[in-house]
Amino acid sequence: MRAVPTWAVATAAAAPVLLATGWTVAGARQPAGYDPVRDTISELAGPDATDPWIMTGALLLFGCCYLAIAAALHSAGLPSRFLLAVGGVATIALIAFPRPSVGGSLGHGTVATVAVLALALWPAGTALWLPRGPVVGHLAPPEPPWAFRRAVGLSVTALLLGLVGWFALEVNVGSRTGLAERVTALAVALWPLLAVLSARRAQLAARSSAR
Repeated sequence: MRAVPTWAVATAAAAPVLLATGWTVAGARQPAGYDPVRDTISELAGPDATDPWIMTGALLLFGCCYLAIAAALHSAGLPSRFLLAVGGVATIALIAFPRPSVGGSLGHGTVATVAVLALALWPAGTALWLPRGPVVGHLAPPEPPWAFRRAVGLSVTALLLGLVGWFALEVNVGSRTGLAERVTALAVALWPLLAVLSARRAQLAARSSAR
């Protein structure tokens, strides 16, 4: 198992903090009419926002965190790492496609959809990578870190897709769009941290058993 560097743990821990701090500070700078339960994160980086650079900077750093984690988290396998990197790139690309003050935007909607789906699906990428069982005549593969076991990855993706569905429902017929988006974004941001910690723990356990 390849080592999980300390900087990867720090980066994964920083991602949800950056995101939550960004929308909290940016939200506090908005006029009294802005409601975080009703209004979206994208509005904080939009052309009519007060100090949009706060949320823009948070999204940039947040996306870079995903790219760094994808580069370091070899235990996840290539499919998951690819999806995580796509999510990071799409998050950064949101800066180039801000949500307009009036109406919708095909560019913003497309990039946001790619980001959300990639970041919700990446835990299930382990199901495409992990061997399904021992091959005749060969030893059984070692047990992967718990976050990368097939059942865990598929369950987490199902949960994240459920949250994405809640957000989509609120966008169309609800009044708590901002709340649904924030809960979904935090869940998406916390899973890479748990995955990195899982890989790190497995790495330390392997070192201890080898002594």
